[in-house]
Amino acid sequence: MVNCMVQNSHRDLVRVSELPLDPSALLDAVSDPTAGAVVSFLGTVRDHSPGKVGVTHLIYEAYLEQVEAKIVELVAAARDTWPLIAVAIEHRVGLVEVGEASVAVVVSSAHRTDAFAAARFLIDELKAKAPIWKQEHWAEGSEWIEGA
Repeated sequence: MVNCMVQNSHRDLVRVSELPLDPSALLDAVSDPTAGAVVSFLGTVRDHSPGKVGVTHLIYEAYLEQVEAKIVELVAAARDTWPLIAVAIEHRVGLVEVGEASVAVVVSSAHRTDAFAAARFLIDELKAKAPIWKQEHWAEGSEWIEGA
């Protein structure tokens, strides 16, 4: 069972786990009375992708020795760019069914502009740079999908 978690002095939470995501817990993790904005992104598994219908599930794999360090590095880059109060990022590994959440990014800041920009940066960079791969499954087979 995989369940790794990193917390730092900035109240940031980074977790890669086989366990289902709990968006409420992530919102609680970034809650702060000085926050004027909390922005959350929740990525879910859909039942189709380009050229395929009937997707049944995804399987995520991660390079566990490096994935959380890479995500912490991305959080540090976001903190260098925007004045953030707290960040929570969680990504599933293993089998994730259609309709289930596979990734969550939650950011709090004093202002919405910063929170939106940081959340967008973090999900985009996570998908592009974190060593996480997904295998898409449908009735006729499966395929490893390139990230973007």
